Amino acid sequence: MRPPCKAAAALLCLGSLLLLYLLAGRAPPRPPPSAPPARRQPRLGRSPPRRGPAAAAELAGARKPGEQKHSKELSSLQCMHLAVVACGDRLEETLIMLKSAVLFSNRRLCFHIFAEDSLKPEFEKKLKEWPSSYTKKFEYNIYPITFSVGNAQEWKKLFKPCAAQRLFLPVILKDVDSLLYVDTDVLFLRPIDDIWHILKEFNSTQLAAMAPEHEIPKIGWYSRFARHPYYGTTGVNSGVMLMNLTRIRNTQFKNSLIPSGLTWEEMLYPLYQKYKNYITWGDQDLLNIIFYFNPECLYVFPCQWNYRPDHCMYGSNCKGAEEEGVSILHGNRGVYHDDKQPTFKALYEVIRDFPFEDNLFQSLYYPLQSKFLDTVHTLCGRIPQVFLKQIEKTMKKVYENRVIVYLGANHRY
Repeated sequence: MRPPCKAAAALLCLGSLLLLYLLAGRAPPRPPPSAPPARRQPRLGRSPPRRGPAAAAELAGARKPGEQKHSKELSSLQCMHLAVVACGDRLEETLIMLKSAVLFSNRRLCFHIFAEDSLKPEFEKKLKEWPSSYTKKFEYNIYPITFSVGNAQEWKKLFKPCAAQRLFLPVILKDVDSLLYVDTDVLFLRPIDDIWHILKEFNSTQLAAMAPEHEIPKIGWYSRFARHPYYGTTGVNSGVMLMNLTRIRNTQFKNSLIPSGLTWEEMLYPLYQKYKNYITWGDQDLLNIIFYFNPECLYVFPCQWNYRPDHCMYGSNCKGAEEEGVSILHGNRGVYHDDKQPTFKALYEVIRDFPFEDNLFQSLYYPLQSKFLDTVHTLCGRIPQVFLKQIEKTMKKVYENRVIVYLGANHRY
């Protein structure tokens, strides 16, 4: 049966209006309640998804003011505290170390940079030049070099310039519960998150963690030459030191000075005065003396967390690195800046030269592989898998996380 003319005219008018709305890029009008729901039409001329700071905050799960944070989200936003002491010509080394930390870590970082006054403007200038996609992952404070007890000039000259500052971190950073201290010549080849988890492995008496100075006593420095007490059979290396500062501040330490215990701050200068004619490696020797008398306070982590030239220049002797790869590279002896250990120098230069927002595999991993080909004439260069295994695994995780986040964000549109 043919519809009445008036009904046909009404349908024609409705169709015309619908077409005009679509051409204008507006949503179609809702149909009357009695009519079946119309299929949603695509909006013509729709602008692409936002990619600015507001959109990034939305994708990151930003909350409105007053909106309660979930406990899981809150714990993931807590800082991992990283401290470093930089004096003299250590500006570049320190920046490259911080760069390696930011490249791979997952949780937010809080940097505590102790530096000479002349270096502070340079640190601020360089850190502000980093892209916002990375600067939003950390915050930082720059502190002057200060010593709360004893003679400041003595402390400054104890070993390398200002290195003794690390001994005073529990006293200065009173509001920080736990901290990872590293030397300027350290590079992270995996997230700081992973070594930060070691804090949870401390027993009730442990308050700091370090790696052995050497794996083999007969070729270790302390076991052959030390004239003062030291921890264990080979001593410990203080270039990577994980600390529960709260426990350090609250502990009475056994010592060789008086029968009763002393606090950390009370102990430092008298201990230095007693042993200053016997120590070679400055503050590291003092730490060895402290933990000799207090071995129950120290957690010893394996050598892959503080991998140095000694672990390969006489033949590979770090089993953990052979199995898992190097987690933290410690280029002591100035090996980033000479040609004695080109494998260490290659890693330093590749991370230094990596453009922040480039592809990690294309601009970091593949150049590193290429540089390693020139190091096979050295004992360290003959075991490239030790240096590459962990960093390859880390970059895969970073890449996968970025792809998943990107796809997940686009899926919302």
